[in-house]
Amino acid sequence: MAKLEQRIAQGRGDEIADKVLRGGRVFDVVTGDLIDGDVAICGEVIVGIGAEYEAREVIDVSGKILVPGFIDTHLHIESSLVTPYEFDRCVAPRGVTTAICDPHEIANVIGLAGIRYFQEASQHTVMDIKVQLSSCVPSSHMETAGATLLAKDIAEVMGHPSNIGLAEFMNYPGVIFRDQGCMDKLRLFEGAHIDGHCPQLSGKDLNAYISAGIRTEHEATTAEEAREKLRKGMRVLIREGSVSKDLIALQPVLTDVTSAYMCLCTDDRNPLDIGEHGHLDYMIRTLIARGTSPLAAYRAASLSAAEAFGLKDRGQIAPGKRADIVAIDSLEGCHAALVLCAGVVVGDAAFAARRVIAPVGRNSVKAPKVGAETFRHGGNNPETPVIGIIEGKIITEYLREDIPSTDGDKRPDPARDLIRIAVVERHGINGNTATGFVKGFGLKAGAIASTVCHDHHNIAAVGVDYDDMALASNRLGEIEGGFVVVRDGKVLAELPLPVAGLMSLESFEHVRDRLVELREAARSLGVTLEEPFLQLAFLALPVIPALKITDRGMVDVHKFELIS
Repeated sequence: MAKLEQRIAQGRGDEIADKVLRGGRVFDVVTGDLIDGDVAICGEVIVGIGAEYEAREVIDVSGKILVPGFIDTHLHIESSLVTPYEFDRCVAPRGVTTAICDPHEIANVIGLAGIRYFQEASQHTVMDIKVQLSSCVPSSHMETAGATLLAKDIAEVMGHPSNIGLAEFMNYPGVIFRDQGCMDKLRLFEGAHIDGHCPQLSGKDLNAYISAGIRTEHEATTAEEAREKLRKGMRVLIREGSVSKDLIALQPVLTDVTSAYMCLCTDDRNPLDIGEHGHLDYMIRTLIARGTSPLAAYRAASLSAAEAFGLKDRGQIAPGKRADIVAIDSLEGCHAALVLCAGVVVGDAAFAARRVIAPVGRNSVKAPKVGAETFRHGGNNPETPVIGIIEGKIITEYLREDIPSTDGDKRPDPARDLIRIAVVERHGINGNTATGFVKGFGLKAGAIASTVCHDHHNIAAVGVDYDDMALASNRLGEIEGGFVVVRDGKVLAELPLPVAGLMSLESFEHVRDRLVELREAARSLGVTLEEPFLQLAFLALPVIPALKITDRGMVDVHKFELIS
């Protein structure tokens, strides 16, 4: 950072500024004003606005509106299916200058080595990646993950410059019933930032959860839920991911009044969605198109996000703030023509200058080889629990369907959209397998399988043909994890994700193109979901209501117990 005296001198005009943005208007996210004049930058800090400055480098932004860089307040970079470097290259040009990530996907596979990988990578990206420390590895006692992190383990990676707190505390029953392991982790971060995760929690249980010192939360799916959390002092993060789409439901809550306490996040968003729609820029466009004021939308995307997470050095184009600036076509359009991260112009030169560290988590798929018989589902009672998909949500319905047993097996029934779902433990720990039923895929033939399976990241498979399910599952072991679509004994499409079975070593463009092929292959099986792969992944997350499945069996999330 430039010296204190130098910043003051350049701000006053006593010295020539390092860089000036000229010809644009600054959108102030406090007052809503549009401010004419230059933006002067010294090193990585803004030192002047609303005046004329001389500079060593002048960048012409005539006709553009300048807004603060966008802050994604909660996401898992692993869900973009690319490394932090490719994520950087994918979203920074869209105006995202800060990403507050939770690497609990990779931590569930390889433990602290995964967190350390993200911490080190964060020091070399163009955008600023803040690495929260994963609180729930595994997310519950009802699954087999590749690692377990206790408070003493988390303490080992505290103090890194990328860290600003404890990541989403998913085990909300553990908080409200004072589980000792949960208490140890919360005490470790007492007085610091603790991110929340408490879907549908309300009343006294919500009071208890917030009393633990948890201040931000991204799981609200209705306006009523968001309002209760706001009234009780939580900052609500509006989420719009590839599966979890809460933007429309929460948009009416975001006003000029509430925007000081609301932020934007993507949680889990893949390169196909980013390519077709956008990232936070898409959220801003959509909010404004639906009637949200530009002040509320841009404030939530920047200043409110910075304030919520204690990032006092950013969030506004103002003297003394980090030079995270986006030059856009219009407030309604939100199409970035120029992006600066800490005063560095985002582009090929900046990306080429990064130091890239070696990936981790190779050869992490150690699943047993399975056959068709693995996917049989016994039981004499016809009444059967069925996971009911709600498209665009990661919450599910707890359905009950009569499914008769034939020769000791309750077979999939595509005519009723009752499809086999299975989870196969892949960390080489116990070889568990569990089977059940799901409704909502529309699958008529073949099988789909994935090692992206929140949060334990075992193999999840759905299908109507057991041989195809076995082929898909076994193929994942051969390609080090990823996505596979199979029909009639043939692999139709696949995407290898060799970094912990979660991330590709290829470019985000390559991943985007393979996702197009996978989506078309899934549709050829009859799948009607827009995003079947991440939708599948969340069917195995036992901390999101109402019915889920892990390698240990079907889970009644409201009771927080396995179904016998």
